[in-house]
Amino acid sequence: MQRPGPPLLRLPQPVPTARPLTGAAPAALLPYVPRVPRQALAGKVTATTFALDKPFCVFDGYADATDGVWLAVAFANASAAFRNPASAADIPPYQRLRAALSYMTLETPAAAYACPEQSAAILRVGSDTTCSAERGPASCNGPLPSPGPYRVKFLALGSRGPKAETRWSEPIILRQARSPGTLDPSPTRRGSAALIIASILACLGAALALGLLSAVRAQLCRDPAISFFARSSYQTHHIPPAPSRPPGEGHSPPAPASPGAAAPSSC
Repeated sequence: MQRPGPPLLRLPQPVPTARPLTGAAPAALLPYVPRVPRQALAGKVTATTFALDKPFCVFDGYADATDGVWLAVAFANASAAFRNPASAADIPPYQRLRAALSYMTLETPAAAYACPEQSAAILRVGSDTTCSAERGPASCNGPLPSPGPYRVKFLALGSRGPKAETRWSEPIILRQARSPGTLDPSPTRRGSAALIIASILACLGAALALGLLSAVRAQLCRDPAISFFARSSYQTHHIPPAPSRPPGEGHSPPAPASPGAAAPSSC
């Protein structure tokens, strides 16, 4: 009879590890948070675009000069589900923003963001009006289709995958276009009410003065005593008579009007 051998040892089975959805390598998470410029800037946020500070000095030591730095744009409620692409071929295109709720744009060499600052410090998202959801390159910087809100982050992408990424920005809400029916055709300005009241009072005053003048004139025409007094001529200074012309020169001057002669009436 054969004796039973020692019991076999069962080795622990390896626990399967979770794989990234896109197979992308993990990227270094940097503390930088993208933001809209704090300084006053015309058109900083519009109905289809917004401005961002450039990430100068952020990727120094994490990306090579030839690596591309992309901007990921996502609807705020979809940013947590965004997955970094494994390569440039997997970049989510602008044309799929409405379906995928995110896209990447504004590819820039990492050298352009190296210290110190080398160019204008502002990026504008959504400024390329030549591309749309139907045409244009996949990585175009087309206008944003709705007020959002959106979140953005920068991602350094090399030939072997992502190298470093920033944190997501705070939600960015675009301006909302107002319906033409809600716009005031005559916007109120400071002091406009006072000007309108002053104009109305001036018109009323002119009408009242004209009415009083007409009434006084009519009264002068109706009252004989007042009419005689108004038509009476009087002199406040003695005016010597004009010298007579020699006989035979021209016509004789008209006889001077008597003091009591009445002037022609204008009534």
